[in-house]
Amino acid sequence: VQLQASGGGLVQAGGSLTLSCAVSGRTVANYATGWFRQAPGREREFVAAIRPGGRTYYADSVKGRFTISRDNARDTVSLQMDSLKPEDTADYFCALDATFRSSVHDSNYYSDRRTYHYWGQGTMVTVSS
Repeated sequence: VQLQASGGGLVQAGGSLTLSCAVSGRTVANYATGWFRQAPGREREFVAAIRPGGRTYYADSVKGRFTISRDNARDTVSLQMDSLKPEDTADYFCALDATFRSSVHDSNYYSDRRTYHYWGQGTMVTVSS
């Protein structure tokens, strides 16, 4: 299983970026996928997740600004980031749960990085003020 994240870059505050995570070795529609981020000197934190059935979860800090979506035909998961702020600056990682069609309803499950067995490399997002 491999995850390939892309789309990071430098953007001014208020701007937008779209990150993409290409998954190989799994049919992404059958597994929860999450985005996490890690700023320098800080812990890796949850950003957003999408369940096999399509339900989505967001960290409070990005709710209303970020949108996670999935393209089942291409086995990719995207993160549309709007109204970016300097505090969004971080290395962004996509991750895949190993549980086939997880039916867990607890949102804490999807925001916990221990849920995810497979991780892509990070893609850096820098938001200038």
